[in-house]
Amino acid sequence: MINYQQFVLDNGLQVLVHEDRSTKIAVLNILYKVGSRNEVAGKTGLAHYFEHLMFGSSKNVPVFDTELEKVGGSCNAFTNTDITNFYITLPASNIETAFWLESDRMLQLNLSEKTIEAQRKVVIEEFKQRYINQPYGDVHHHIRSLAYEKHPYQWPTIGKNLEDIINYQKEDVEDFYYTHYRPDNAVMVVAGDVTLEQVRILSEKWFGDIPSGKIQKNIVVQEPPQIKKKVNYVEADVPTDALYKVYHMPGKLQDGFLESDLITDILGFGRSSILEQKLVKNGNLFASIGAYIFGTVDPGLLVFSGKMEKGQPAELAEKALDEVVATFLGSTVSENTLIKIKNQAEAMKTYESVQLLNRAMSLAYNAHLGNPDYQQLEYEKKIKIPSEEIINQANKILVEENSSVVYYKAKKESN
Repeated sequence: MINYQQFVLDNGLQVLVHEDRSTKIAVLNILYKVGSRNEVAGKTGLAHYFEHLMFGSSKNVPVFDTELEKVGGSCNAFTNTDITNFYITLPASNIETAFWLESDRMLQLNLSEKTIEAQRKVVIEEFKQRYINQPYGDVHHHIRSLAYEKHPYQWPTIGKNLEDIINYQKEDVEDFYYTHYRPDNAVMVVAGDVTLEQVRILSEKWFGDIPSGKIQKNIVVQEPPQIKKKVNYVEADVPTDALYKVYHMPGKLQDGFLESDLITDILGFGRSSILEQKLVKNGNLFASIGAYIFGTVDPGLLVFSGKMEKGQPAELAEKALDEVVATFLGSTVSENTLIKIKNQAEAMKTYESVQLLNRAMSLAYNAHLGNPDYQQLEYEKKIKIPSEEIINQANKILVEENSSVVYYKAKKESN
């Protein structure tokens, strides 16, 4: 379990301190509780857009990266459906620079027309390169729009389409900033060669006067239960057919989430997995196949994804997948398989805890879920789940009425 101490500023900023005197490095990580789930139709992609915008300039910081590089620091960020996370790594002796930079962009980010347009162009270019011009690049657009009808998870973090990004107005950008990038909507973790008292003083100095949010957030519309199978055919200039079959599953903090995670670990994780052995090594339809989950806060998706061998149709591949899944549903998970999967979980947890940055990000993410210790508690619960509970959960969610299938078809060559 990661050691930490915590306090909350009067404006609502939650601060966690992880002291590690074995290093001369420090990390300042700020997680904002905003992702694509907080967007509305017609204005999608704003959370990801702000990931870029926040690295522009603020009132007292002309160029964010330049000021950080002067003190030997580096930074980055990521956005997903549920959060936006910014982190700075630098020598611990220069930690106050990180406080200055992060507080300035939280309080007074540059939202001039010039800055808005510059970052708009960057995001549009990213959309084109990664999602339009890449083979299978738009698959998650198709998966999400098919599986979800109401919930904002129906679009990827990058945004639903280019038109939404092109049409952002200055008022949209300002409203999003003043709604979500406020201290009471954030978790800050400071880790490394620091002390609790030092972090408390610097937090009050740089963040204490920033006002909390005043704008009410939109209520996230929840997805109704799916009652029939959904299918979508996509034809594109890709080398082979691909199959994407997804099932609705519980959210991160709900009963059944860990069992769903174990289902994909058993069926599709690694070269020795059931899907790999049955469908790739001993089959002629799939060139590759895997299984994973969207580990989202609200109910997410369990995903089977595979590429076909040249000339093999995705529809036939789905039948082969269904046969393997049906066998799994009627079986029991062997003790050896459970031990292997749970050992892999322990190894992953140990590996992730080695890096100071990973520890800081873990504390921030789990604090946003409601308990900084949640990762450890989740692990302890996961390794105790018996075989029958995994199979019971599989039989609940791996049913045709709960599935959505994208057949990603390779265009036929014209004679």
